[in-house]
Amino acid sequence: MPIFSPNSLDIISRSPEQTRRIGMRLGALLRSGDVVCLSGDLGAGKTTFIQGLSSGWGSLDAVSSPTFVLVNVYRRLDGQQMYHLDAYRLAGAADAFDLDIDSMLERGLVVVEWAERIQAALPADFIQVRLTYIEDNQRDMLLSARGSRCQAVLVALRKEIFGG
Repeated sequence: MPIFSPNSLDIISRSPEQTRRIGMRLGALLRSGDVVCLSGDLGAGKTTFIQGLSSGWGSLDAVSSPTFVLVNVYRRLDGQQMYHLDAYRLAGAADAFDLDIDSMLERGLVVVEWAERIQAALPADFIQVRLTYIEDNQRDMLLSARGSRCQAVLVALRKEIFGG
């Protein structure tokens, strides 16, 4: 019996550049309405991963952690938007609704750090990315998918990275 379900993908990144490249590959597969939830301790590489994801999605905007502003908005040339939400300082789903997360979910791609804090405000279908610090230049990235659209994205990512 496999350790991971077919709806998950475990990748070891050996550098920040590799973490960005994996994020870029995922970002290229995402579209408006998709949700990506990130978890990991401080320094695990969440912002680095999102830098790649945003670039692969097509944004030219600089990515920074939205810890103090709560939500950063990145744009593509076609007008689509990506919402980068940091839920660390939110008390729960009610705070996310106060930030108008429903509107974000309707209008663009939503990427949430510390998503477990606002899980009740998020749709049932999402891609979960858990980043774990191993050593200075090494991270474990466990990606899992819930829902048919997100599972299809993960299958495409697996093919993109590993071929076949």
